Formats: sequence, C-alpha cells, structure tokens
Amino acid sequence: MLKKIIFLLALGITVYSCAKVPMSGRNQLSLVSNEELLPMAYVQYNDVLKESKIVTNTAEGQMVVRVGKRIAEAVKVFMTEQGLEKELQGFAWEFNLIEDDIVNAWCMPGGKVAFYTGIMPICQDEAGVAVVMGHEVAHAIANHGRERMSNGMLLNGLIGTAQAAMGQNPTLTQDLFLQAFGVGGQLGMLTFSRTHELEADQLGLNFMALAGYDPRVAPGFWDRMGEGRTGEEPPEFLSTHPGPKRRKDELNKAMPKAMEYYEKSDKVK
Repeated sequence: MLKKIIFLLALGITVYSCAKVPMSGRNQLSLVSNEELLPMAYVQYNDVLKESKIVTNTAEGQMVVRVGKRIAEAVKVFMTEQGLEKELQGFAWEFNLIEDDIVNAWCMPGGKVAFYTGIMPICQDEAGVAVVMGHEVAHAIANHGRERMSNGMLLNGLIGTAQAAMGQNPTLTQDLFLQAFGVGGQLGMLTFSRTHELEADQLGLNFMALAGYDPRVAPGFWDRMGEGRTGEEPPEFLSTHPGPKRRKDELNKAMPKAMEYYEKSDKVK
C-alpha cells in the first residue's frame, strides 16, 4: 500500500509540472486531456438541456445569449493577444437560460454555459450577467474542470486516461466528472476550489471588460450574492469560495488592469 501511495505521489508531482493555467502561470495537474474531456462535457450538457426547461423567447433568455457571444469574442481576442489561441481548439460555445429557482450558473469545458433564472434578479442587468458570464467562462479557459477531475482521479488511484478510468471504475469516474463542476466536499480539495474561484474572478473581470462591460460593477454583484445567503458564513478554510472581503480585495487589486481592457473594448463591441 505504501509503495502505491509513493508511486501515486511521484506520478502526481511529475504530471503536475506538465500544465500551467493560462495567464496566471500556476502549475496544475493534468491527467485528462481536453480531447477526452470536451466530448464528455458535450454529452453531459445535452443531457442537462434535455431534462430542463430552456428559456429562449424572453428578454432574459436573449440577454444571456447576447452577453455570452460578446464574452466569447472577448475571450478570442484576449487569448490571441496572449499567444494562446490554441487553447480554444475544440470549443463549441453555447449559452442557455434554464428555468429554475437555483441561484447558479456554470460553464463546462468547451464553452457550454448554463444560467438559471434564479440568479437573474441578483444580476439585475446586462452588466451583472456579464460578471457571472465572465467568471464562469474563465473556469473553462483556465481548465479548472480538467484540473479538478485530474486531482480526483489521482486521489482515488485511477491511473491513465479518462477512457481508462471509465474502464477501471465507471461509476466513480462519472462522479469525479460531476465533481469537476463543483459537486463534492472533501476538505483536501477545497484549497483548489478557492484558488479556482479567485483565478476565475480575475480572469473573468478582464473578459467582461474587453467585452465592453464596466468591470467596476463586479464587487457590487458579489455583495448582492452575499446578501442573498442565509445563516452564518463558515470559516473560509471550510468553504469552497473565498470570503467576501478577500474576494472584493482581490477584485480591487485586479481592477486597474481590467480598466485597461475596458478602455480598448471597442475591438469586440
């Protein structure tokens, strides 16, 4: 057993240096390739749509699509400027509003985005939607889902490709895939989740700014999100999200750079 643990740790350290988060340069574990992950995400996304009521012919439904397209174009410009346009290979952008009181939104790898109607009152307007859209898209651009799934595979002794993992333990692999999008609660994984959130905040701020939305509205949105929570907040080390104060502090630190992108946002308007 000890030899197996040592082997897994050595493998993790080796692979850990093989991938970096675009822009931040942070090392990330990458046991799963995008070539494998994207088809899995597309199937899962279509399954969600089949089981949901999609809102299309409303002002809110059209707003989600409109903001999504602008953010996607901003991402293309941003990644091209960074010399990272290859990171978008295989992306097939799609934006949908789902009728449900859940206060949430997410973006699967490959640009598959879903908003729930429950978050729209907190967004308030198009700029608020852009805050959420930029943040969720940033998770996909930074390959956070891939990193989360890779960490889960390593911790559970699943070695090799995603296809190989499916052969070893299909139920566990499916669960890990779902956890890659925020489902799960192992304390050992929470540090990665907070890191992901802060990276997505900063990167998403740049995306919305380059898309022509004022990034200075972002702290206000997160204030409203905090006001909507009930009960006592858990300590940050026991939360998958950074504390409100830390989140706002980091946003304010990133604001000058985001404002530079906002000033040149005519490129994608």
